[in-house]
Amino acid sequence: MNEPNNLNNLYEKIEGIAAGAAGIITTKQIEEVGIYRGLIRHFVENGFLVKETKGVYSLAKDCPDEYALLQSRSNKMIFSYGTALYLWGMSDRIPHIMDVTVPQGFNGSRIMKDNSKIRFHYVQKDKWDIGLTKTTTSQGSTVRLYDKERCICDLVILKKEVDKQLYVQAIKEYFNSGYDTRKMLKYAKLFCIEEKVRDYMEILT
Repeated sequence: MNEPNNLNNLYEKIEGIAAGAAGIITTKQIEEVGIYRGLIRHFVENGFLVKETKGVYSLAKDCPDEYALLQSRSNKMIFSYGTALYLWGMSDRIPHIMDVTVPQGFNGSRIMKDNSKIRFHYVQKDKWDIGLTKTTTSQGSTVRLYDKERCICDLVILKKEVDKQLYVQAIKEYFNSGYDTRKMLKYAKLFCIEEKVRDYMEILT
């Protein structure tokens, strides 16, 4: 067997995985196509792969999507607050800190150790997935985030803790752009902020 050609073929398999996963590859995905861990180390040592964190790699020649890369750490992390607003186009402020919401009891210590640019928000487990949806980033990755209505509810609930400029821009953007009344009021009831939301509806629409 021609070893260099065989390695090229295996690397092409890895490239194929990365192409369908926002440039991010896990150990499990690599092993599923018949490549053993020793070769993963070989590709890292020879500058073909970059180890992003335990069990997660990217192609050295590419720049992985930071949103998809972060969410590859756990399916419990949902982009929220300023990060979700930016992804929805409701804020023009590029997130330097990634806001993610997780259910109470989630242990994010290892993730925070690897990434200092992350901010966890904890919510009750029965409210964690309200408004959970997906969108596509500018790099073509599919990521999990809260829908616009849930984002507005979170802002209203934590108004005193949210940057004023971010708050005003998002509220105006939402209520001035054909919002979903039914869904907005449904969420508002679930989070016990219906009166405040109705006030915004009357003032801004």
